[in-house]
Amino acid sequence: MPDFSGRLRASGRVAILVSRYNELITTKLLDGALSGCREAGVDREDVDVVWLPGAFELPAAAAVAAEARAYSCLIALGAVIRGDTPHFEYVAGEAARGLGEVAARYQLPIGFGLLTVETLQQAIDRAGGSAGNKGHEAAIAALRTADVLAQLRAYHAQD
Repeated sequence: MPDFSGRLRASGRVAILVSRYNELITTKLLDGALSGCREAGVDREDVDVVWLPGAFELPAAAAVAAEARAYSCLIALGAVIRGDTPHFEYVAGEAARGLGEVAARYQLPIGFGLLTVETLQQAIDRAGGSAGNKGHEAAIAALRTADVLAQLRAYHAQD
């Protein structure tokens, strides 16, 4: 029985989808994601950055990017910070659900770099602070998954 494991390496174009809402945080997540792409050997010319108004818009952009079949993976970045209304649950939940649906429908890895936090400090901590950079982690996860899916496809194409 074969054993498959995603390697950290370039495997094609990458799209990074970034929410402008809470841009103080999302620009740091973007820096982390770009760093992860560099670590994998992805040339900056092979990375498209797509800015969106907010996290709620991430799934629609992911669907269009996936439908283009131009990318080996997508990386979705945003920050939803809980407030005094139920708005948080709707935005975070629908963004996560939508991204998951796009990934499954198009069989395309989507690195989930959408912070869903209670406070601004928690977001800062996760965007390059004490808790690391979740944009970097999302990029690494997407790139490794793109590699392992390519391995699986190549293996099953031999049948």
